[in-house]
Amino acid sequence: MKKRELDLTSFAGEARAMTLSGLFVPLVTPFTADDTIAADALSGLAHSALEQGATGLVALGTTAEAATLTEAERELVVDICTRVCREHNAPLIVGAGTNSTAASLAALERLGSGITAALTVVPYYIRPTEAGVLAHFRRLAETSPVPLVVYNIPYRTGRTLGPETLRALAAVPNIVGIKHAVGAIDETTVDLMRTRPDDFAVLAGDDLFVAPLLALGASGAITASATLATDAFAALVSTWRHGPLDKARHLGNALSGLSAALFAEPNPTVIKAVLAARGRIPTASVRLPSLPAAEESTRAALAALDGLAAEL
Repeated sequence: MKKRELDLTSFAGEARAMTLSGLFVPLVTPFTADDTIAADALSGLAHSALEQGATGLVALGTTAEAATLTEAERELVVDICTRVCREHNAPLIVGAGTNSTAASLAALERLGSGITAALTVVPYYIRPTEAGVLAHFRRLAETSPVPLVVYNIPYRTGRTLGPETLRALAAVPNIVGIKHAVGAIDETTVDLMRTRPDDFAVLAGDDLFVAPLLALGASGAITASATLATDAFAALVSTWRHGPLDKARHLGNALSGLSAALFAEPNPTVIKAVLAARGRIPTASVRLPSLPAAEESTRAALAALDGLAAEL
């Protein structure tokens, strides 16, 4: 199957996993000086990511500050990303899920055409049982107009999922994969990689742990750092899957320094500061309760980006 010539309508068997392999770049939401969405800058970021080797995009993820956007702003972001992905024949994943099953169902129902899958977070704050989490996703999967990617990020949700629950989620029809961001390569992660169905996509979701999870067999990654080094992260995914492995190790070690610098403060504050410093977005503004990145964090990230370019 050639790059981006993906089956976006068939989600059974091999096509399910193939649809969600490769590098997916979660985009920031750039703001103007008067705190409106900088639509042209967002479109530019989207085009740039796909032109530099990303398989697809993620809209309305954590990196997009989706929780701070109005409904109209969320629609604008999705419209822009959908248009760009159509131009590039690339898949688009859209964040659509909350800690309320009813609200998540409503968000999924609003999704329009041109969307490959919905990124749906494990219910946060309420801390339901694992059985409750499984029931939540089964309910969403029954009626969702697009396949689901479970967003497993326990340090944000307060809900850890064990290996039995992860295997049960992987068996649910219309759940095609997981963004796995548990902050470690732990025993549960190893068990997931060992026992997952062949057609269930595991996407590395913690920037610092992308390389080791790819080494265990992850089909791809959703990594915010790739906004600033798309070609290198695309090469990282490709080389772990196809070789040579010595190059994959070199890339992973080199990119870990950049990711560490970009995540020195809460995402996406440092990433937006670097993008603004490089003239790719009009301001580094983030919305409260987030605060702009400190100058020292921005300088360190810019130095890491420059160092990466020299090393590669």
